[in-house]
Amino acid sequence: MDSESLSTPNKGAFMPYPVSTLSPKIVPNDLTNFKTRGISKVERELEQKLVEMREQYIKTIDQFNWNKLIYEAEINFEPVIGQIYYLYDIRGKHTLSMISPEDWIYPALGQFRLNADQQWEIIELADNIDKERIFQANA
Repeated sequence: MDSESLSTPNKGAFMPYPVSTLSPKIVPNDLTNFKTRGISKVERELEQKLVEMREQYIKTIDQFNWNKLIYEAEINFEPVIGQIYYLYDIRGKHTLSMISPEDWIYPALGQFRLNADQQWEIIELADNIDKERIFQANA
């Protein structure tokens, strides 16, 4: 025996794999439950993200359409940031006005406020609004 084999313990005992035919059989762990739980969790989280993204997308498209509609409407004054204005459909033509529906004969499509980013914020929409018809007619 040489001095190295006496001073070093059996190296095979610390190997992560069998080093002889007499070593016990290595059986891999069943990871089915781990994978199933992981897939379920990931699917739920990503599905929730997709739902949130879809809602945000629809909200953004809606905001874009209302802003486009208002900026293309007839405006006979320069709107002031922070003030509330009313959008009307008068004889098939969209008009932005300072006059509230209570003081005018035409029903308003909605109430809007111009913000500092020059975007129109929806304050309130009329109950009977058919957005598809309004936006398609304006396209």
